Amino acid sequence: MIEVKDLYKSFNGKPVLKGISATFEKGKTNMIIGRSGSGKTVFLKSILGLIKPDRGIVSFDGRILDQLSLKEQRKLRMEMGVVFQGNALFDSFTIEENIKFPMRMFTNMSEAEMKKRVDEVLEQVELSGINNKYPAEISGGMQKRVGIARAIVLKPKYLFCDEPNSGLDPKTAILIDNLIHDLTVQYDTTTLVNTHDMNSIMEIGEKIILLKDGKKQWEGTKKDIFYTDNPDLNDFVFSSTLFRKIKEIVVKEGKIDF
Repeated sequence: MIEVKDLYKSFNGKPVLKGISATFEKGKTNMIIGRSGSGKTVFLKSILGLIKPDRGIVSFDGRILDQLSLKEQRKLRMEMGVVFQGNALFDSFTIEENIKFPMRMFTNMSEAEMKKRVDEVLEQVELSGINNKYPAEISGGMQKRVGIARAIVLKPKYLFCDEPNSGLDPKTAILIDNLIHDLTVQYDTTTLVNTHDMNSIMEIGEKIILLKDGKKQWEGTKKDIFYTDNPDLNDFVFSSTLFRKIKEIVVKEGKIDF
């Protein structure tokens, strides 16, 4: 579980996060949604420890981030997996070397042990046999799956995904969504996904929080979305004609089944 209490962050005197509190449960895909500029990325980076908040507490299963020693921080880093928006693969490394990178940094595994683990995670993301290819030799969707393989190679307790479907076609995006959800269940991770993709939200979102102008404006489940009167959520979700039509049907029928 990840708990965030009263998080504030400003840049050059401009407030970006304005007292956000939230709890993210393990074994679930927790979605952080909002328009560009809402504070999603700063919020995620603050939880990861890549940005130091001005005020507030971030804790991982009771461990308060800014109170940890360097040794404790290193241990916590080993428990985190991160899927970056731009994949962040090393162009000059093979796929195998990219996935081995966290193991080289944080473990004393032998080459044989690392190779075995690489093969395991590539099989999990349905990319067996591409070990010796380079990122430029595979598609964007495959690169995203390699990024996920690298993120889970140390069997993380906490998985962070920043706009994982950015730039992907709808079919590949659904594949990535389902993969993230399946891995969350398999590893019982606390998973946080930054997104503005409504398809992702409705496909795998279990707990959802909406940020607007650096504040938490709404929190609930994907079912709750269709019954809320929150104007900020409705403006974000139902700007799409498709989702407006779906809501009309839900309101008329009085029920929805996921």
